[in-house]
Amino acid sequence: YMLVDINIAYDELTSYLKQKNIFLEEDEYVENIEIAGEGNMNVVLRVFSNKNTFILKQSRPFVRKYPNIQAPLERINVEYNFYKHVSKNSFLPKLKGYIQDDYILILEDLGKGEDMTFIYDNRDISKNVIKDFILALSDIHIQNFDKGFPENKELRKLNHQHIFVLPFLENNGFSLNKVQEGLEDLAKPFKQNKKLIKKLKYLGNNYMSKGDTLIHGDYYPGSWLYANEKRFIIDPEFSFIGPKEFDLGVMAAHLVLTTGNKTAIDYIFEYYPNSFNRDLMSQYCGAEMIRRIIGIAQLPMKREINEKKELLHLALKFILD
Repeated sequence: YMLVDINIAYDELTSYLKQKNIFLEEDEYVENIEIAGEGNMNVVLRVFSNKNTFILKQSRPFVRKYPNIQAPLERINVEYNFYKHVSKNSFLPKLKGYIQDDYILILEDLGKGEDMTFIYDNRDISKNVIKDFILALSDIHIQNFDKGFPENKELRKLNHQHIFVLPFLENNGFSLNKVQEGLEDLAKPFKQNKKLIKKLKYLGNNYMSKGDTLIHGDYYPGSWLYANEKRFIIDPEFSFIGPKEFDLGVMAAHLVLTTGNKTAIDYIFEYYPNSFNRDLMSQYCGAEMIRRIIGIAQLPMKREINEKKELLHLALKFILD
């Protein structure tokens, strides 16, 4: 398939997009390209034409940030279907085009901004911002979806491994002490906790089973964008029809990790307007917290080893109590 990257010639990209009937006008042409954000999973480019700007996103058969981890190319099709189904949500970029054969998605350019992982360093996020993101998520969860929405099985299997399995293997090939001295010893009791492992197996099975709600699938500050003094939701490639409690639990986990305060989970109970299973959400919250501290997908989050210890024990309570 046609690979598009930062080095593609402008005239080549212009003729390619016109050939694929992407929205360029007759006298429109590409005049600049830049990398748009970090893009953990995919190649993400900002394309400037003489009349417009837009985002071009292409999947690869691996995770862009970790090229040794294979990932399904079809994840871009999941994202396309998600944007198609949730087209009226003001927190989402507008869908501009889709080139299925080359795994390319064209999206509205929301402007130069940054993902909201800066909240980890701030150790704070305002109540109004939390409320906005909870209500935006509830709007996603009430969307009708057609039976043909992709199951996204391969990407879910990858996610399942990294959340519920790999962090808890004794020899997973991931050196935690390289992340932070003392983290290896901190992780040991969690890897050896049979009650925890049993509960994680149940949660993992629940995650992989057929649900009843269209979920984002990766609802954390890395998928929240702040641009032009507005907030947006991006990167729904992990989306599928699943348990709403997974999205809510992941969001809650990152609120707790940010603030260090277990009461951050109460915002979900306070603001989410639809019914959900509170125990299940709390358990997913705990699982996400643990994997972000002792798993491979580390956060840009500086915490002392004692703080991480407290967070891990809090996560254990969320799962087992």
